[in-house]
Order: sequence, then C-alpha cells, then structure tokens
Amino acid sequence: MTQSTERTLVAGVDTSTQSCKVRVTDAATGELVRFGQAKHPDGTTINPECWWTAFQEAAAQAGGLDDVQAIAVGGQQHGMVLLDQQGNIIRDAMLWNDTSSAPQAAELIEKMGWAPTADGEPDDVLARGRFRWVQAVGSSPVASYTLTKVAWVAQHEPENAARIAAICLPHDWLSWRIAGYGPVAEGEDAHLDALFTDRSDASGTSYYDAANNQYRRDLIAMALQSDATGTPSDATTEIANSLTLPTVLQPNQAAPVKADPNIAGRNVPGGCLIAPGGGDNAMAALGLGMTEGDVSISLGTSGVAAAVSATPVYDPTGAVSGFADCTGHFLPLACTINGSRILDAARMILDVDYEGLNTLALASKPGACGITLVPYFDGERTPNRPDATATLSGMTLQNMHRENFARAFVEGMLCSQRDCMELIRSLGSPIDRILLIGGGAKSTAVRTLAPSILGMDVNMPATDEYVAIGAARQAAWVLSGEQQAPRWDVRIESTQTGKSHPAVYEAYAAARG
Repeated sequence: MTQSTERTLVAGVDTSTQSCKVRVTDAATGELVRFGQAKHPDGTTINPECWWTAFQEAAAQAGGLDDVQAIAVGGQQHGMVLLDQQGNIIRDAMLWNDTSSAPQAAELIEKMGWAPTADGEPDDVLARGRFRWVQAVGSSPVASYTLTKVAWVAQHEPENAARIAAICLPHDWLSWRIAGYGPVAEGEDAHLDALFTDRSDASGTSYYDAANNQYRRDLIAMALQSDATGTPSDATTEIANSLTLPTVLQPNQAAPVKADPNIAGRNVPGGCLIAPGGGDNAMAALGLGMTEGDVSISLGTSGVAAAVSATPVYDPTGAVSGFADCTGHFLPLACTINGSRILDAARMILDVDYEGLNTLALASKPGACGITLVPYFDGERTPNRPDATATLSGMTLQNMHRENFARAFVEGMLCSQRDCMELIRSLGSPIDRILLIGGGAKSTAVRTLAPSILGMDVNMPATDEYVAIGAARQAAWVLSGEQQAPRWDVRIESTQTGKSHPAVYEAYAAARG
C-alpha cells in the first residue's frame, strides 16, 4: 500500500478484554479511514501472545499500517505481564477481572496500616492502611490492581517470582512488540529498557504515584515479601530495585523508539512514531473530548464511571481510584466488575434477545413493582466485595412477572453505576454532563431508563470505538508536536430526558446495604 498524498494517517489501537480493534484515522479531522477487529480468548488469565496475534489480524483487516505516520495503543488496565531477562512471558497475564488476589489486596492494606498512628490518621488498622495507600498512590489495593497480582505470584508461584526481570501492562507490552521487540535467545539483549507506558495506565498498578510522577519500588518490595511481615527484607528490596519498569512518557511525548517498519510505517519517510498509549478508560475520555464537569458511564464488560479533574483526587476509603488521565490531568474513577453482562444474564434467564428484553423491561413500572436486583454476579469491585453474589429481593406472588424481572435487571445495572457516580461526586468533582457509552448503552431500555435512575439528563454520543479514537487522537497529538491535543468533533446522537425516580435508587441502596 502506498502512502496517502491527500491526508496524514494515524492509527489507534484498542486492546481490550474481548478483542483488538485497529482504527486508521485522518489525523486532521478524526475521520475513520479504515477499521479492523479480531477477537481475544475468553478468560481471566491470558497468554499475551494472543493479543499480538489479534493485533496483527486486526491490522490486516484495516488494510495494513504501511501508510500510518503515528500509532498509539489503548489497553485494558491492571493486567500483569511478567517478563524474564530474555523477554519471555513467564506466565499467563492475570487480567483486571481475575479476583484471585483479593486476599493479597487485603494483606497489603493491613501491612500498610501496621505502623503507629500519626496525626490525622484513622485508629483502625485497615482504615489506616487504606488511607496510607491512597496518600501514596491515589488508590487503595483491590484484587483488580497489578500489585496485588504480583503479591499473589510471590506467594503461590515463588519459582516464577524469582524469574521476574520486568513488569508491564497489556498496552505497554503490545507497544513494545510494535516497536519490534520480543523474546531473544539466552545471552542476547531483549531491550527491556525499551518498555514504555503513560501516567494513566501506570496509575492503575498501585505502585506508581501519578501526583509526583514516580514509581514506588518500596511498595513492590512489600508485595514481593511473601511472608506476613510488613517491612521488606534487604534482599526483597534489592530485587524490587533491580526490576525493569516501563519508562513513563508524558501525554504528548513520542516513544524513543519507532514502530518496526514491517509492522507500521513502511512507506513513511522516517518511520512511524509510537505515542505513549494509555489505559482504556483514559483513552475513552480523550476520545470523547471530556473536560471538567463531564462524567462518562461506560457499560462494557465492566461498568465504569469516570470524571476529569485538574487536581489529584484522594478518597480515603479507597472506593474511588485517583487515576491519571491522558492529558496531564486526573481521572477519578469507580469501576464495577459487572457491566453489560447483567443484560446478558437477563436474556439468558428470560430466553429473549436484546429487543425482547427491551420490550419486557419497558412494559413494567419504575421499581419493577418491588423487585430489586443487586447485580454482583462475579463478586464486585465497587463496592469492594470480591466474594459477593447477586441477589433478587422483594419478590411476591403478585409481582412474579417476566416484565418485572427484565426491569429489575436493567435498573440494577444502572443503579450500580449511580453508586459509582455518587462516590465521585462526593469527593468534590462537579458533574454537569453525563456521557453514556459502551455496548450496554445500545439498549433502548437502558437509554430510556437512564435519566430516571441517574437523576439527570443523559447524553448519548454516537456509537463508536472511543478507546481507539482516543488512541488515534493521541497519536495525532504526538505527530503534531503541539502542546494541546487536536480538536475532533464528537457527535451527540441524542439527549435522553425523563422524570427522576429517586425511590428506585433508594430501594437499591437498601438492598445492597
């Protein structure tokens, strides 16, 4: 394929839980030029090579990347990729939705709280531990975060822990592969020092302080200390200090390496630049052009409420994560493990398709005639209840109708996102506009009921791949050399309005406790 003479092209990659998407984009306008997609395997632990294969398939579907001048990767957050000295993958990556490290998360909180209480700190050990974690890195550990998975490996697979030479995240690893790096033979240099990341994804590890732009290797040492002591040994500290961690690039800073021309930029003079990339939620915010006062609610595999803040946000309870965004600001975020899959569960139980579920749900009344779903099917992250299960309550012989069950599932999903939104609001982040995105937002019932549950009008951006758009926008930003990201139009398809029904959320809050 020859380089376009009419426009400059960039590529945005979304390596998500379910698939890899490649969006070749006009750098000036954000217009879609070509697109490709390939599926990832199901599961909570995945061989990263599957991501590489899917990326290659998606790039080929998108017509190749020979004419692309810059590329960026947005990726699922928190996944733990461990590499040995030769760049080999030590074990399958534990993904964000792997909750097996919940005990290690609790241990890390307790260890942090052991030291004597200082002025202004809670007296309770666990509350004090959460408080100190939030002060250190913006968030308190939960099973989703990378550091808890490192601790799990140290305790359960010490032979693998002993081989760790580098720790990186899914988007870091894929960017490194796009630059042409990978496993090498014994004695050769794998160029682990070429790994790079950005503030947004690094801030979801529990060992990076985004407010001060620094890794906390002492916290990695704490995680690698497999016994119950709170203070890492000298040996564990030395190991943590020797690990290669990806260089954290600034939002508009090009990586010091370019894409392998066999992968991208073959026909581009000087080669294809690689942008820092970022975590999927931060990339979606960039793709949506979010500013202060905006909150996005994304209904995908997980459910995510995220807002933009000019300053760090600290939640001493640890419920809201004080992540960074992709622009130099911050992205206070609350995430549920259970997102649009709640609708899939309803379809399975009721034996209907999506349209049938919509019809049933909209035929019921607000509050589903008294039935309330608390949708913690796979445990939950917000609130932090990794061992929880879903519950249906309020059932009587009079309300046992399919329409009410359908309504309860839709309302339960929206109420769980209202929980997230209210937590963010409670920390002082203004919420003036709601942007509802993700696969679950395609549901007519979800769109119709959202204003009544969320308590305000809801804006519906046109259905699109906002993580990939954000990645492409970042690539265009790096290519431009400007201080600000290019302005790309985001089309709001509709604004949903409706009467608020606070009693529905109140019943939900009572049911979940």
